[in-house]
Amino acid sequence: MTIRLGLQIPNFSYGTGVEELFPTVIAQAKEAEAAGYDSVFLMDHFYQLPGLGTPDQPMLEAYTALGALAAATEKVQLGTLVTGNSYRNPTLLAKAITTLDVISQGRAILGIGTGWFEFEHDSLGYEFGTFTDRFNKLYEALDIIVPMLAGERPTFSGKYYTVKEAMAEPRFRDHIPLMIGGSGEKKTIPLAAKHFDHLNVIAGFDELPRKVQVVKEACEKIDRDPATLETSMLVVAIIDENVTADVIPPDFRQQAVFGSPEQVAEQVKTKVLDAGIDGVILSPVTSFNGYQPGGATAVAELLKPLLAE
Repeated sequence: MTIRLGLQIPNFSYGTGVEELFPTVIAQAKEAEAAGYDSVFLMDHFYQLPGLGTPDQPMLEAYTALGALAAATEKVQLGTLVTGNSYRNPTLLAKAITTLDVISQGRAILGIGTGWFEFEHDSLGYEFGTFTDRFNKLYEALDIIVPMLAGERPTFSGKYYTVKEAMAEPRFRDHIPLMIGGSGEKKTIPLAAKHFDHLNVIAGFDELPRKVQVVKEACEKIDRDPATLETSMLVVAIIDENVTADVIPPDFRQQAVFGSPEQVAEQVKTKVLDAGIDGVILSPVTSFNGYQPGGATAVAELLKPLLAE
């Protein structure tokens, strides 16, 4: 797996009727594929997130939508950024991701995290628990999911999950790439070093140099070559030369780039790539004026030479 230039689709509010909603999603994925993005991601949420919209705005179930995108694309890798472990039994998630891998002919990525959106959990009846509870659930889930993806039949009895000779068949590959999102230095980064192929760093631009160093140290502590743990950053992108910094909510300013395609690419270079992060996943904001074809393509043309270096 290589994720150097990814595209996340963060919302489905396009100012159209619902009949045009998924055709617009397909159009974005096809544009990303044609432009040379190596991966396309959806959020794993059931309600829209604070800062992006109100809870009642359109939100598709991720794995159903990814299965449809697998049939509509040919080359891009597909996954969630990232799956909330608390929303599915680990055996169901293993089945969903192996199914996506079969449909896509080996293009699935399993992005996974603890789950964090408390309002969504409370509203829909998912147990939220403490931060420690959610991390311990993730540890147990990985003990079940990872062997299932490899074709093993794990039997496991833990505090949260119990399975007996759990199977996931059919499978297209013996290894589906694993990605975790976050930047916690005590739990997330060490877990990424131990189990994962890719770490999507959720942090501010000013924090990146330190996070890169912590990743290096976590890998070296367990005798892993740091170069084998890829990193990326999810960056909110407002591709519009008329946008100024004051449009960006304060909470997003350390994770957002804006302006013309040239300005967006330059900000990605200086704020992300120059800090030592391997790649970038752009999350274009479309809620201002709907999906506008061409912006993601223009940025890709400018970034691809930088990411090939």
